[in-house]
Order: sequence, then structure tokens, then C-alpha cells
Amino acid sequence: MTSVITADIIGSRQQSEHWVDDLKKILAPLGHTPSQWEIYRGDEFQIEVTNPEDALLTAILIKAHLRTIKSDARMSIGFGDKTHNAERISESNGSAFIHSGELFETLKKQKVTLALRIGNTDFDEKLNLMLQLALTFMDSWLVQSAEFVALAIENPTLSQEELGQKLGINQAAVSRRQKRAQFDLVMNLDRYFRTQIKQLAP
Repeated sequence: MTSVITADIIGSRQQSEHWVDDLKKILAPLGHTPSQWEIYRGDEFQIEVTNPEDALLTAILIKAHLRTIKSDARMSIGFGDKTHNAERISESNGSAFIHSGELFETLKKQKVTLALRIGNTDFDEKLNLMLQLALTFMDSWLVQSAEFVALAIENPTLSQEELGQKLGINQAAVSRRQKRAQFDLVMNLDRYFRTQIKQLAP
């Protein structure tokens, strides 16, 4: 099983011309382009996350990075197989790509910025409801909260004090940002998602 994130930048035309470079910096650590990630049609991008358990946290990390530059994205995560492995991810195929692409087309209408599809109705309904609840605060992360979230996800072993050193703030301020971002809830959601996807993965 693999997972594919299909996404577009929200309101890209209203943003500065630098956002494409910013997006490339965000995606660069996630693999090689264009085989594992690719930006196409100006403001759309696609990423393959080969370990499906990491897919949700990867999408949340991208969101946090985008929120730090006052941007955001609509993202659909599809799970399934990969039957055709092309040089460019946008030309690869399989059920993971189909689930991701079909779901992506419905996001605007659903007015949600993040959803997932594995093709199991119970799983999809349950997890998407949880995601919608989480998006009530993730969609409004301010720059400071988003900075904290991105740093904490990328450095899971660091203490609040060590995160504070990187952010140039004291431990009490880190604690406040963590609370404001509802970070513990985000990580609980990720843990739950990982246990559920493990049970479904063949």
C-alpha cells in the first residue's frame, strides 16, 4: 500500500510570486522531484508518501509550513496501490492515485481543506469526521502557532526548552504556543490514524 497527496494552493493568485519557491523548499525534504513530488499547472502539487502511516502527519506538516507564510492548501490523501511507476509522479497510476484525484475534485464543494480516502466507507467516514473537527483550529493557525507545529513535527525528540531555543523564546512561551495550536490533539489524531491504517494495510 502507498499513499498520494494531491493538492492546490488556496488563493495562489493573490499571493506574492515567491510562494512557488517557498513550496519547493517545503517539499524538497519529502523526496526527489519529479518522481516522488511534483508541482504542476502552476499551483497544484502531488506527493507520494510511501509509508501510508506517515501520510496524515506529512499533510499536516505541509499545512503548518504554508501557514507560516500566510498561505494554505487543499489536500486529499488517497491510499491504495501503485500499478504504474512513471518518471513523473503526475503520470504514475494505481488506486492510491485514483482515490486521491477523485477526492481532490470534491474538496472545494465540501468546503474542506484536508480529507482522505482509502475506499473503506467506515474508515473514511470516521477519519474524515475527525479531520473536519481538527480543521476547525488547524485552518486558523496563526504564523507563531504554525511555526511551532512544523518545528515540533520535524523534531519529535526535542523538549519544550530545546524547541524554545530554536524559536528564540522561553519554555513558558513554547508551552503557550503548543496549547494555542492544540498540538497534543493533533498528535493524538495522528496516533489514532496510524493504529487504524496499520489494521487495514495488507
